Parts: sequence; structure tokens; C-alpha cells
Amino acid sequence: MPVSPPAPPILSVANVSKTYEGGFQALKAIDLEIARGEIFALLGPNGAGKTTLISIICGIVNLSSGKVTVDGHDIGRDFRLARSKIGLVPQELTTDAFESVWDTVSFSRGLFGKKKDPAHVEKVLRDLSLWEKRDNKIMTLSGGMKRRVLIAKALSHEPELLFLDEPTAGVDVALRREMWEVVRKLREAGVTIILTTHYIEEAEMMADRIGVISRGELILVEEKAELMRKLGHKELTLQLMEPLERMPAGFTEFDLALSPDGRSLTYSYDTNAERTGIASLMRRLAEEGIRLRDLSTKQSTLEEIFVNLVEERV
Repeated sequence: MPVSPPAPPILSVANVSKTYEGGFQALKAIDLEIARGEIFALLGPNGAGKTTLISIICGIVNLSSGKVTVDGHDIGRDFRLARSKIGLVPQELTTDAFESVWDTVSFSRGLFGKKKDPAHVEKVLRDLSLWEKRDNKIMTLSGGMKRRVLIAKALSHEPELLFLDEPTAGVDVALRREMWEVVRKLREAGVTIILTTHYIEEAEMMADRIGVISRGELILVEEKAELMRKLGHKELTLQLMEPLERMPAGFTEFDLALSPDGRSLTYSYDTNAERTGIASLMRRLAEEGIRLRDLSTKQSTLEEIFVNLVEERV
């Protein structure tokens, strides 16, 4: 059977740089492709260039060099077509406080030249648990509800690519989990999602791929599972039957740490090494007469990997 060619990416960023008038280079030769239907998390410290990159893709900021296409439409030459494919949920809560939820979402749809479609607006509001609030003025809503209104506005014109810039900033834990569920449902409906977040657990739970940006450079783009496999380390914690006063001699070849109370040893090892060294360690402990009560392992979190990556660039 003939093999079907891979589907073209919904977003292509090719060699994009941005230098501001004062000479500050916010982005340096960014290359990135986003597949249709994926959730992509863009991580980076403050000032790394996340918002600049999103603003360029959305046509808010002009690029200095390079090319951006959205569903095959150049963001410069075919601005209206490209922009109509994009929904943007900004970090700041920018809404008209005196408008009703229904009116502000319906108005956003009109801004993109879309015909009135009360059924679509109703669906968006119901999906975001805003239907009961449709006649409320924005000013009467909680912070979490206002953020939902921003998402509803971004979805009003039926975009295929949705940007969420810190979507759960300032939202309590319960509402944050609800927002995650909203994002999953959007993906199920065929919307491609790019999110920036300071909550690393958010990316770890939701994203298919992770991109890390630091000082204007995209230093890594990787499948989440592969990233955890390649850059993750594991720790083996050994609970001891009798506490040790000091680290025994003859264990220098192992990356071992003795707990302050002397009741446990922690062994760090590379998950990708040909040999983890665990068998040798256990054999050596038995030879030294060090008996174990229990043992457990812990995998690196995405947050630890992210911090290590960024620190290496400083």
C-alpha cells in the first residue's frame, strides 16, 4: 500500500528573529513546527521570549526576519486569513467590565467577520460552564470566570489554533484542574493548543511535546515522554535496618548520599546508562553487612529537568 505523506503542520515558524530598536534581541533564529491536534507547552523563565514569540505568530508584533505560516497562510502576506485561524487568550484579564458575557463573546465573533451564530456562542458558553452567567456583567464575575470568558472570546470565531498564555495564573487549585479539563475537551474537538505556563505540573500533565526557550533561543523541543526518558534521572532510596554514623568506606564509585539521621541511603543513577550500577551496589551493601528495611525509587520531575536545562544556559 502507498504510504500517505505526513500532514502539513498547522503552524510553521522558520528562522524567526526579533530585535527591538534599542538593539535588544528578544528572539534568535527560532524554528518550530506544530502538528495539527497536539498540545504543545512552551516553557521558559520570565523574559525568555515566550510572549514575544506568541505575539509575532498572532500578528501583534512584527518579526525582524524569518517566516511564520498558519495553516499554509503567511502571517505577513495573508494576515487576515492567517489570523482568522488563531485564537489568543492573553495573560492579562482584558475585558469590558460593563458588558454581559453573551455580548462580549458575540462581539468578538463579529470582529473576525463571522456571521451571527447564537448556537455556536451558546455551545462555547456551555462548554466553559458560563451559560448560567451569560447575562451577567463581566465586572461581577470571579477571576476564574473572567479567564473562562477570555477563552470563550478566543473561541468565538472557531479558530483551529489556540494560544493560552499562562491560562491558570491567579486561579485556585480546584479551578485550575477544571481548566485543564476544558483544554482536553478542546483538543478532542480538534483544536490545536499552544500554552505557556509557570506551573510545570501543568505541562507535565497535559502536553504532548515540550519546548524550552531561554534568552530568546529555543534550546529544546521534545516529545514529553522522550524528554523525561532522556534527561530524567532516578533516585533509589534504601531504608536501613540500623542507622549508620557515616558513609562506609569503599562506596566512592557510587553516587550515594547518607540522610542526616543515618537511616537511609539515596543512590542517584542515569536511566539511560548501559548499567545502572544497582546490582553492584546491592552486592556491596550485602558484603559490608548493611541490611535493608525497604527501598523505593523516584523519577525526575519535568520541573527538575527544566531548571537544570535553563541553569546550564546561564
